[in-house]
Amino acid sequence: MTVQSTSALGSVLSIWAHPDDEAYLAAGIMTMATGSGQSVVCVTATKGEGGSSDPDQWSAAEMAGIRERELRACLDVLGVDDHRWLGYIDGECEHVDADEAVASIVAILDEVRPDTVLTFGPDGFSDHPDHRTVSHWTTTACRQFNDSGGRCRLHYVTQTPEWIADYAATWRSIGAFPPSHPVPTATADLSIEIVLPPDVVDRKMRALAEQRSQTAAPRQLLGDAVYTTSFSIERYQAAGQP
Repeated sequence: MTVQSTSALGSVLSIWAHPDDEAYLAAGIMTMATGSGQSVVCVTATKGEGGSSDPDQWSAAEMAGIRERELRACLDVLGVDDHRWLGYIDGECEHVDADEAVASIVAILDEVRPDTVLTFGPDGFSDHPDHRTVSHWTTTACRQFNDSGGRCRLHYVTQTPEWIADYAATWRSIGAFPPSHPVPTATADLSIEIVLPPDVVDRKMRALAEQRSQTAAPRQLLGDAVYTTSFSIERYQAAGQP
């Protein structure tokens, strides 16, 4: 059964690889949940140090600080006041001791006791190695947490074949996805599908705009219409589903 409102999700733990992942993929859910009084915690594995596409404007040496400040401003727009860094280096997640990373996430799970965990699927959504690695860490951590008496439900971000037909080529044209990604999920197999109300879409766009070093160029290249509508529906597939 597809969850169509954030109230059904309970407390939410949102786990991602880089600043801006959370804004593109879960900003609507997080801000709707906080607005409903639900607990929301966001975790980011790295500070996105490697994410400077324009070194003249965004100095590579300063990217960690830039993106840290941008993420804080983004989460402020969304009303998310509990954020955690895992402290790893952008592009290096696959070389981290997996047991150490999993233990860090388990510790957060033990503290937060979330009902719902949102993250990447095994394909990483865009096939980024850090995304795939964070998916593995989070999946393993949730399994350990539930095996020890926890009750979290894990969901992987996804999109539908219809979304692929409407938007994938455009996003691929600016390098956001390789030809094989995102891997679609049939609507019938979704576990979460939330159509964001207009005011929430507006807040999501304002949150994305706070991460200007990452989002200004895609918005300019794609145009406001495509950029705004592309992620106005947030979709997930329950871990372990087809």
